[in-house]
Amino acid sequence: MTEPAIRLDGVAKRYETAHGAVDALLPTNLSIARGEIVGLLGFSGAGKSTLLRMINLLERPTAGRVFVAGSEFTALAEPELRHARRRIGMIFQQFNLLSHATARENVEFALRIAGTSRTERRDRARVALGVVGLSDKENAYPAQLSGGQRQRVAIARALVNEPDVLLSDEATSALDPHTSLSILRFLKQLNQERGMTMVVVTHDIKVASYICGRALVMEKGRVIETLDMTAPAPISPLGRFFMETAKGWTDATELPHGEGG
Repeated sequence: MTEPAIRLDGVAKRYETAHGAVDALLPTNLSIARGEIVGLLGFSGAGKSTLLRMINLLERPTAGRVFVAGSEFTALAEPELRHARRRIGMIFQQFNLLSHATARENVEFALRIAGTSRTERRDRARVALGVVGLSDKENAYPAQLSGGQRQRVAIARALVNEPDVLLSDEATSALDPHTSLSILRFLKQLNQERGMTMVVVTHDIKVASYICGRALVMEKGRVIETLDMTAPAPISPLGRFFMETAKGWTDATELPHGEGG
């Protein structure tokens, strides 16, 4: 049996606050096959980003174990974990680019931390920028780039270590629809050409429908349903709400559990 790209065994996250314990993620089991694109779908505060950040241990679980490519991340010491994280690329909603650095220097950043030589950093960054179609922007600063171009720089930075897994945390939610579709098409192409495993956090059912093979519907720190996005048949009120959203809201659209924000 092929080892999954990502496996979570009973992973949970609890925060201790002045007002008591808060469970951001209840014990969760998850297996994601190599080359699969899986969505994490839910409202704000559902636990999507917490679950995503458990995969590369940007958030350490308070319980459970995390495996990536057969390696137990939760058992690694910090130096080993830093090295193992190179298998995982991550892109964020807000790009997180250094404003004082050029596009190429932003892409080089992870390589510089890893101690890669200056010549190799430059060459690999140029290759990554070429992959995202920005070879002509290597000397541009973030302020000189459009939102879509800045996100492509962020994707190039995530790809420069040639990761096996790509994590996307609301990567297109700050972009206009045209640019969002362009970025999603590029991610889909990466998956098809490189077999890269992807986990995509989104609150937008259109994103999940377009790029994901399946989507995990999350609510209050737990996965309540898994939707096959090739033929979704939701059974939970939240799942039905998201699919109704994909068709377009009407006066008859029901808010799940009366929630309206």
